[in-house]
Amino acid sequence: MTDLDRLLDFAERSLLAEGGFGYLGDDGVVLADRPVETWIVARMTHVFGLAHLLGRPGADDLARHGVVALAHGPLHDAEHGGWRASATDDAKTAYVHAFVMLAGSTATAAGIEGGRALLGEALAVWETRFWDEDDGMAVEEWDRGWTQLEDYRGVNANMHGVEAMLAAADALEAESPPLAWDLRAQALRATERVVHGWARERDWRLPEHFTADWAALPEYNADQPAHPFRPYGITPGHQFEWARLALHLRAVLPDPPGWLLDDAVALFDAAATRGWAADGHDGFPYTLGWDDRPVVAARMHWVLCEAIAAAAVLAEVTGEARYRELARSWRSHGERAFADAATGSWHHELSPDGAVATDTWAGQPDAYHLAQMLLLDGRPIRGSLASSLR
Repeated sequence: MTDLDRLLDFAERSLLAEGGFGYLGDDGVVLADRPVETWIVARMTHVFGLAHLLGRPGADDLARHGVVALAHGPLHDAEHGGWRASATDDAKTAYVHAFVMLAGSTATAAGIEGGRALLGEALAVWETRFWDEDDGMAVEEWDRGWTQLEDYRGVNANMHGVEAMLAAADALEAESPPLAWDLRAQALRATERVVHGWARERDWRLPEHFTADWAALPEYNADQPAHPFRPYGITPGHQFEWARLALHLRAVLPDPPGWLLDDAVALFDAAATRGWAADGHDGFPYTLGWDDRPVVAARMHWVLCEAIAAAAVLAEVTGEARYRELARSWRSHGERAFADAATGSWHHELSPDGAVATDTWAGQPDAYHLAQMLLLDGRPIRGSLASSLR
C-alpha cells in the first residue's frame, strides 16, 4: 500500500452522512465541535476527484458526494448566491470560493456528475463578486447579501484564486479556449503583481496583508501572529506555493515571460535559505519577522508539504539535481517528524522540538496539501494537477 493509498483511506473517514466532509481529529474521527466548513468540503472533493483520475475504486462516489453537498447543501446560499464559510458563518470569502472553484474544476476534469454545473456557478460568482479587473486581484470578503465588502485585502486568497483559475482554465479549455485564455491572463496579472512586484521589491520577503487600495500592512495581526489564515509577518509556506504556481502558469502560456522561472527560483531560494532551521531546529517555522527571525516557531505540515512540492516542480522544470535532493531530504524529514503511522496522514502541527502541538491546528483536518505533494512528484507540469493526471 502506498503512502497515498493510506492517506486516502484516512481521508475517507471524513465522510458525513448528512452531506459533505468533516474536520478530522488525530484519531480519524470527525471533530463533533466543529461546524461543517466549506473549505474542508471543497478541498476533500478536489482530493477525491484527483483520486478518481488515478483510478481509485469508490473515489468517484466520494467526489460526487462532495459536489452534491456544495451544489445543493446548506453551505450553498440559494437566496443570495455563493457559499457560506461554514454552517455557522455567513461570510462570503474569496478563500472559500477559490476552493469551491477548484473542486468544481477537478470534478469537471474527472467527469464527476454535477461537476461542470458546480464549476460554472463558482466561476460566475468569482468573476462577478471577487475578481477586480481594475486591480488585477481578488477582493477578500463580503457579507452574506453581498452588500458590505471588507476593507482588508489578502495575498493568501489570491494565491488560491490563481490555483483555481488555472484549474478552471484546464477543465474548460476544450469547451471554450477563449475563456481558458482569459482565466490564465487573470492568473498572470495576479502573479505578476504579487511575485514580480511586491515580493521582488522587498528582496523576496512577501507581504501578505493590504488595505483596500493595496497598500501593504506589515504589522497586521502582530497581536495574533499565529492566525491560521492571516498570520503576521512572512509565511515561507506561501512563498513556496507562489513559486510553484508561477511554474504551473508558465507551463500553460504560449509565450511565458522569463521572469516566471527567474522569480520562482528566487522566491523558492529565499524561503528555503531563510526558513529552514531558522531557530536551530530542523524544519520551517510557520512565520518569520521582517528581520528573518522566527515569530511563530511551530512547524506546520502544510509548509513542509509545499516546500517539497515546489522543489519537485523546480526539479522537473529545470532538471537541476539540487532541487531533487532538497525534495528528497525534506520529505525524509517529514516522514520522520510528521508522519502518523496510526492514520496514514501527517500531524498538522509540531513544536520546534517535534512534539505534536495544537496551538493553531487541532487534529489532521484534511488531505489537500499532503495529497498534492505526493501526486506532484515526478509528474509533468501542467496548469493543474488534474490536467497532469489526465
